[in-house]
Amino acid sequence: MARKEKIFERYRRSADGQFVIDVSAGKIEDLYDDFDREAPYIVKELEANLVEYITESARELGKQPFRIHFSLERTPGEAVKERTRASLRNYFLYLRDIQLRGLRRTLRTSLIFLVIGLAIMFASVWVNQDINQATPVVEKVFATGLTVASWVAMWEAVANFLINWRPYRNDMKLYQRLAQAEVEFRD
Repeated sequence: MARKEKIFERYRRSADGQFVIDVSAGKIEDLYDDFDREAPYIVKELEANLVEYITESARELGKQPFRIHFSLERTPGEAVKERTRASLRNYFLYLRDIQLRGLRRTLRTSLIFLVIGLAIMFASVWVNQDINQATPVVEKVFATGLTVASWVAMWEAVANFLINWRPYRNDMKLYQRLAQAEVEFRD
């Protein structure tokens, strides 16, 4: 717990007790990537270092409530603030959707491995039914190989499902929290 407290000391708190992720920038345009400067704010790509900073800060804070606070040289008008809030929300929802696609791909891969493993297992059982002492060694090796292959495929399915889905789920929850975070501006 002492380690978490050290991390929390790095962040100030708002009047209502929420942690504040402070971001300083010269102007609102500095929050976005250069390659789409002409695009409207609502669809702009956020600057990669900004996304990493905000994401890692939120990850450090864990389940603690937080808000994102932008300090700019000049406070933008209300319309620009709202467009910026919407673009932040849309961008983090977009990242959440990317994670959802990755999770679906992982689950689909697990299912494919499971089906392949079961098919090989059925073939193995069928081949092993006719194995006896008089069966040639090559056939015994083939039958044993089928059994091993089926278990390897099914193990891959189970391991893929049990281990790989959690990071996707955690990132989806994090991006959802970031999309819902309160965003403030100050000069």
